[in-house]
Amino acid sequence: MLTNIKVLILFLVSSITISAQEFQGIATYKTQRKLDIKIDSTQVGGMHDEIMAMLKKQFEKTYLLTFNKEESTYKEDESLTPPSAGGSMVFISNMDGSGELYKNIKRQGYVKQSDLFGKVFLIQDSLKTYSWKLHGDTKNIGTYTCFKATLEREVNSDEDGSKEMQTVTAWYTPQIPVSNGPEEFQGLPGLILEISYDSQTILCSKISLNPKKQIVIKQPTSGKIVTQAEFDAIMLKKIKEMESQYKRKDDGDHSFTIEIGN
Repeated sequence: MLTNIKVLILFLVSSITISAQEFQGIATYKTQRKLDIKIDSTQVGGMHDEIMAMLKKQFEKTYLLTFNKEESTYKEDESLTPPSAGGSMVFISNMDGSGELYKNIKRQGYVKQSDLFGKVFLIQDSLKTYSWKLHGDTKNIGTYTCFKATLEREVNSDEDGSKEMQTVTAWYTPQIPVSNGPEEFQGLPGLILEISYDSQTILCSKISLNPKKQIVIKQPTSGKIVTQAEFDAIMLKKIKEMESQYKRKDDGDHSFTIEIGN
């Protein structure tokens, strides 16, 4: 363990070679999710393969983390966003009001602009303080040497809003001395290049450091201001309203049920 700590310190010392005010970059992340899907084949007929392909695309997305030492924005790469699927099939997934996430590491706060069923919200709250456990395990991601870190966190259950424990595994590199990462994750002595929890993995596929064109990081400002707890309550209410609405509908020839684990 002492040897691992010495190695980590050497990486930290050798990596801090760029001015904190000048240091900036763009990291590209790709998401993947293993789907535990049950589809009633009697309801979908010969459309099973088509539905599986559409669901897979829904969970494979590309995000951009634009960062400097103190701030960042994290949002889906709009240039790669596929057009909405036509026809009568509608897929609802990741109903978390996903949108642009702004983090201020110095002030330990975040602002997330989220569109939930056509209404824009501006979630303002404090960054969570994670109790990361640092490990001596290492692996290479591209040209960067990464160290392993894990944490146990309490999250809402998908089914009834109750709490459950979730294990998060991160791989970070002190060679990029930014205490940041994808989604809401931060607080490690280096940029997080890979993170996984439940059945989802987020992996950095490209990094551009100190590009010639100056990066401008702007905090989103439009939307109804709420806290994270207030937004979660609104979202849970909408989910229950949708469940009630679909239960009242008669089953037709084009309706079917898809169960996605976790």
